[in-house]
Amino acid sequence: MPLRYQSCSFRYGRRSRSVLDGLDLDFAPGHTVLLGPNGAGKSTLLALGAGAAKAEAGRVRYQSLDPAIRKDLRAYRSKVSWLPQRPGFLPGMTCREHVAYVGWLKGMREREAWHAAAAAIERVGLTEKSQSKITSLSGGQQQRIAIAQALVHDAELLLLDEPTVGLDPSQRRRFLDLLVSLRGTVHVIVSTHDIGDLDESFDEVVVLEAGKPRFRGTVNAFAGHAAPDCAPGRRLESAYASLLEAAE
Repeated sequence: MPLRYQSCSFRYGRRSRSVLDGLDLDFAPGHTVLLGPNGAGKSTLLALGAGAAKAEAGRVRYQSLDPAIRKDLRAYRSKVSWLPQRPGFLPGMTCREHVAYVGWLKGMREREAWHAAAAAIERVGLTEKSQSKITSLSGGQQQRIAIAQALVHDAELLLLDEPTVGLDPSQRRRFLDLLVSLRGTVHVIVSTHDIGDLDESFDEVVVLEAGKPRFRGTVNAFAGHAAPDCAPGRRLESAYASLLEAAE
């Protein structure tokens, strides 16, 4: 897979505990859902993968690129797109201006970014809001514009941190349908603590707990950890609970 963590350690401040400690993890090609409870280290993992944070020890690599190496950083960020859990917005801009601006920051030419912004906003179903100010949108609509930002420059790998927070059921379904449409063209890693985000849109599951990978495998292999007597339709929830209990 394109994204690899080698002996990665990270902590927020010298006196704080390590969020990641010697982590070794390779992500498979395709679409992966990164599960784990709050505080498991999912956001830190993605921030390192995006080059937005730097490992205290170890390396992160996408293909042959290392974001810690200055000459690699621009190419790395053009190939890897990140949607943080709390995306920031510039309040004076319209939605299209904001998405185009992100494309420009990623190295696109101004005209190219402007046209790509319209296409990205259409993909998240907000064309009618493209000329509206960001501040006029609801929380769910702002989240969809943030997803458009991640899509605007045709990255090869999308790192999406809790992207369905604030989305209603129909918006969440649109997002998952969007992931399906990206199959075969873009690698995607989506972090969440909600087992409801795991469906047919994903190929693989990684479970992170206390900064350690507790499981990595296919969706079917993940479901195989469910308790034999679990209720019908609750196999994924049961599998998740079983894996976390085994880690304690």
